[in-house]
Amino acid sequence: MRVYKLPCIITAICICLLSNTGFAQFKLGAEVRPRSEFRNGFKKLIDKDTQKPAFFTEQRTRLTMDYQSDKTAFYVSFQDVRIWGAESQIYKPGVATSPYFTSIHQAWGQFALGSRWKMKIGRQELDYDNARFLGNLAWAQQSRSHDAILFTYADSTQAFHLGGAFNQDGNTPEYAKLLGTFYDRPGNYKTMQFAWYQKKFSEGSLSLLFFNNGVQALEDETPKTRFSQTFGGIAHLPLGKMKLELEGYYQFGKDPSDKKLNALLLAASVTKAISQKVSLTVGGDYVSGTSMEADASTNNSFTPLYGTNHKFYGFMDYFYVGNPSAQGGRTIGLINPYIKTKWKLPKGSALIAHAHHFLSPVKIYQNPSELGGETAGSSLGTEIDLVFATSISPGVSLNVGYSQLFATESMQLIKGGDKSSTQNWAWVMLTFKPTLFSSEK
Repeated sequence: MRVYKLPCIITAICICLLSNTGFAQFKLGAEVRPRSEFRNGFKKLIDKDTQKPAFFTEQRTRLTMDYQSDKTAFYVSFQDVRIWGAESQIYKPGVATSPYFTSIHQAWGQFALGSRWKMKIGRQELDYDNARFLGNLAWAQQSRSHDAILFTYADSTQAFHLGGAFNQDGNTPEYAKLLGTFYDRPGNYKTMQFAWYQKKFSEGSLSLLFFNNGVQALEDETPKTRFSQTFGGIAHLPLGKMKLELEGYYQFGKDPSDKKLNALLLAASVTKAISQKVSLTVGGDYVSGTSMEADASTNNSFTPLYGTNHKFYGFMDYFYVGNPSAQGGRTIGLINPYIKTKWKLPKGSALIAHAHHFLSPVKIYQNPSELGGETAGSSLGTEIDLVFATSISPGVSLNVGYSQLFATESMQLIKGGDKSSTQNWAWVMLTFKPTLFSSEK
């Protein structure tokens, strides 16, 4: 779809919806979210002697339309993501490759199949529980969505979702799709199916998830689909005046390179309200990795495939956010004990502070090609994250963050760079999110 056609399409849809008085509810919303970042060791260690920090502003712009009735629902989110200055001031679409990304983030329709069953089909976010394995990646300006079909059931105490998808390469035009369905788009599945169940109790809840992930690869010039399965869940339980969260996932099947997959993720945390304005969370994550001594036909590295990983393993995104943490091509995994606090400040503001200590669950070798040789320590480093959030006015919020990493030799071995250089990251983000029109009274 040409970018310059979007305003015409949006205007036409709005005119049709606003002129039809039979619609039960209709909302037209918008979002403008610029975020400026200073990156001096974000995702990988910087070497101050040979590298310079990065600074840029990236902006997300969205226009959303939401229609709801007794039987049907309809939602569309148009999205534009760009770095300031990515195009010249005088820019003509189609003349050159677009330096920005304009797309439809969500576009789905929903129909009620009964009093408790619904069917949703189209491009949609899949965001479940704490977003450990399935999340909408809201922090990233582009976020994440799936082209899928979803059946949902819900009553007062339980919910059940069943979904699936089958992807095809969009670079080949429709008229040429006469044979085959090979799909090798990186970072995505060829096909997937999942089931999610949640039960709420008088105090606490339990959620279970099963996810079947199919990725295609060529083997002797023949497309092969390798399936991995992930099963697990999360429980929220009262523990006196504290709240306990327990989480576990087991991953099995085959990885994309046809290795046997045998991996595990375990997590636990306890949250206590210190006062009406201060809360404290203490917890830890264990994500299994593959050691250099492991059988070459086995992969013990757990992959939180479509989760919002920025939320869990430190805000500087050193782990599971598009950058490898590996030695000899094998993902090392992670042990992540942490402390998180939140202070509620006047006028709806808040300050959060997180402290993570990262460790490797497998040996880190000075030279991965020399098994049994000299090793480094298991500690990878400590990260401190600070975020201040406040509401400036209705529909306008401000977030400011600062993070610093104190890296070790082992982190340098798996990430490169220079651990002795200062590693930090700072950002400021303004979010404008007004409701432009609402038919609700």
